Amino acid sequence: MKTIYGPVPSWRFGRSLGIDPICSKEKICSFDCVYCQLGRTKIKTAERKEYVSAERMAIELASTDKSTSDVITFSGTGEPTLNLELGQMVSSAKKYGFPVVVLTNSSLLHFREVREALSSADIVSAKLDAPDQQTFVDVNKPMDGLTFDSILNGLVAFRKEFSGKLALQMMFIKANQKTAENMARLACRIQPDEIQLDTPLRPSSVLPLSESEMAEIEKHFGGLSAISVYKEKKPKVTPLDLRETRKRRPEK
Repeated sequence: MKTIYGPVPSWRFGRSLGIDPICSKEKICSFDCVYCQLGRTKIKTAERKEYVSAERMAIELASTDKSTSDVITFSGTGEPTLNLELGQMVSSAKKYGFPVVVLTNSSLLHFREVREALSSADIVSAKLDAPDQQTFVDVNKPMDGLTFDSILNGLVAFRKEFSGKLALQMMFIKANQKTAENMARLACRIQPDEIQLDTPLRPSSVLPLSESEMAEIEKHFGGLSAISVYKEKKPKVTPLDLRETRKRRPEK
């Protein structure tokens, strides 16, 4: 597998050139979210190691056409912060002058070394799908030892330290639909620069909420800087390698 894929059309970031710091045929993540477009997590872990070397990524990125991209985004076949060399990768990607985005499920933000690895990113989009432990377990299905409190504490600590743009990505499905008011309270506590209200419009084992249901959820975030998936447009883009892109962005 290549470390680079896309660009993919993103409703949040435009034409997004992806970097996969895990590059696994089987998804490797600390969560097994019920809505994940990649299906079930085959390898559930919080072990940080060199899944892909920063040197390999840098070589592949250098030879990739970046002219049709708006941003460079770390995502892919697992949780990006599991890679021990993520900080070096982010620094390498920034050399090309594009905003560098990291998508994270927030599971390791309570570790200082992970927050430091993310410190040079321009944008970090961090997941928060639950306001309490039970909803966290029901929706995100974390590995043993990960708690809602550790997620929340990591987000609060990261917000205090991070000088870039922090976005909270919130995925709403039937299981957490009624928690929107409490989620908005948590957002006020964390003070992100942006809140990204999402529902699974990509391939998923659970149904998305309707446009009207998402509009009702958005009402709880009045006064906050929130964007919603039904209101944002995706740009048209042609992937450089369709096969590599489909490994991370399967079609329905």
